[in-house]
Amino acid sequence: MAEAPAGPRDPAAADGKNGADGKIDGFLHLDLDRARRRGAPEAVLCDAKSIPQVAAIAAEYARLDAEGHEGLGPVLFTRADAARAEAILAALPGAFHDAEARLLAWPAAAPEPTGGLVIVACAGTSDLPVAREAELTARYLGRPTQLIADIGIAGLHRLQSRLPELREAACVVVAAGMDGALPTVVAGQIGAPVVALPTSVGYGVACGGVTAALTMLSACAPGIGVVNIDNGYGAGHLAAQIARWAPGAGE
Repeated sequence: MAEAPAGPRDPAAADGKNGADGKIDGFLHLDLDRARRRGAPEAVLCDAKSIPQVAAIAAEYARLDAEGHEGLGPVLFTRADAARAEAILAALPGAFHDAEARLLAWPAAAPEPTGGLVIVACAGTSDLPVAREAELTARYLGRPTQLIADIGIAGLHRLQSRLPELREAACVVVAAGMDGALPTVVAGQIGAPVVALPTSVGYGVACGGVTAALTMLSACAPGIGVVNIDNGYGAGHLAAQIARWAPGAGE
């Protein structure tokens, strides 16, 4: 992800522009070659950056686009609160914005889907923001996606009723907090790889998602990969990579 130093410096007033596309000395160096090199463009993590920094990054993408630079998007801006989203939309007014997922995508139109289906499932409604971030990430990386919510193991019949759909996926992201057991149960019932996504939902000893993450890392079902707590972007990206070469629907 594009990195920028925290601090009081206002990048909007930066005089370090060195003439290279996407580069401002001492502040910013966009990885404009990443889409060609890795098959997916760079993303911008917003919550650790100041509002002026986020605004400057969005403005640089807008400038490059206006000058006809190709292969820029889709660029994802993740963990963007209302103030940072407002700054991004001021520079890129046509961007897609999902406030619940705290995610913006520019350009707004997702690529034509290719590859296999990515399903993102979550244990409870409380896990939806992180699950939605994962689902949108996979969609903007070019996969067909589906979101299945509220199938936690406290009511196992809910999961059982959705198993036929889950078995159609090339990869399934499973987001869960509290005891974090849902990925193990899902992985034991389907043939596709499972990306386990621990969330910070839960009381007391849930420890902000640590308990869920440890449960997922200790899973007895094979075929599970685990990403960091609340890392919907990382889960969606991994799932999109796994499903990239899978047959699409009807193929």
